[in-house]
Amino acid sequence: MPRPNPLNARSTNSKMPQPESDKPVLKVRNLKVHFPVRGGSWFKSQPDVVRAVDGVSFDVKPGETFGLVGESGCGKSTTARAIMNLVKPTSGEIYLDGNRLDQLSASNMRHYRRDLQMIFQDPYASLNPRMTVGNIIGEPLSIFGLKSGVDKKLEVMRLMDIVGLNPRFVNRYPHEFSGGQRQRIGIARALAARPKVIICDEPISALDVSIQAQVINLLMDLQQKLGVAYVFIAHDLSVVRHISHRIGVMYLGRIVELSESQEMFREPRHPYTQALLSAIPVPDPDTERKRKRIVLQGEVPSPDKFYPGCPFADRCPIVRKDICTTTPPLLEGKPHPAACFFPGESIVDASVEQAKD
Repeated sequence: MPRPNPLNARSTNSKMPQPESDKPVLKVRNLKVHFPVRGGSWFKSQPDVVRAVDGVSFDVKPGETFGLVGESGCGKSTTARAIMNLVKPTSGEIYLDGNRLDQLSASNMRHYRRDLQMIFQDPYASLNPRMTVGNIIGEPLSIFGLKSGVDKKLEVMRLMDIVGLNPRFVNRYPHEFSGGQRQRIGIARALAARPKVIICDEPISALDVSIQAQVINLLMDLQQKLGVAYVFIAHDLSVVRHISHRIGVMYLGRIVELSESQEMFREPRHPYTQALLSAIPVPDPDTERKRKRIVLQGEVPSPDKFYPGCPFADRCPIVRKDICTTTPPLLEGKPHPAACFFPGESIVDASVEQAKD
């Protein structure tokens, strides 16, 4: 039975807020995060390396939502933590309003944290259980010197009202709230600093389907009112399509396709993107029965191994052994960039033949 669409709570014709400017507020250039690990032989002198993020580049405009999608382990959350300077990049550049962040120390980074906030994946683990909701939401106001005293209390209550929480619950603790309400607390905390960019690291994956739609619609409404930009990380493409202006598809630490949201769903160019889109259930039973599902064969690659050719080659139905021996770069093309030597070639029939073999 197809999974119910969490976005039915809002019509797909609802107007998505458009970016305010073409000048990026956040720029990521050739970001790499490699973790050295010891493994294998005791006599091995050089450590193995986990290439969690291996050359990611993208821009985010003011008031825009940039969706970052991919399967578990592809490096999405590590990318988010590197942007926040919670993980030090191995190389690459990160700019926020023209200011470079990747080389800053923890103390110098504090100056920029007001403009760059994060909503974490787990609403149960990201809130201090010993603090009241009022203290959690009000903490950024105190840290950045925005409000104090009575003004701080009024601002906390205003933020609670904005995200759909009853201001009378200001003195309650996180354990007294549901998962959806806790995520709203996390959103209110992120908004308290009045940021320019919010990194949303799978903010709805731990929530019930009915609550997911409420949180997504809340984020879109807040973007329209406040002009904040999002980097929205998820593995559910139907959700990303609903909220994002542009989408980057990640595979093994790299972006393999970069496009406007509707254009990617209309004309996917990378074989991996085609496989992801084929997995999205269609509400119409007749249409769903007629669809050809793309089932990828082969072994899922590991970031601690070096792949001299295309990292998707072992699972790709249209692989060419004589051509796919080198890593394809993310090159410009019509209608959008894709890291493939055969962009736009359909893999539906090829995947069926591959499964028979």
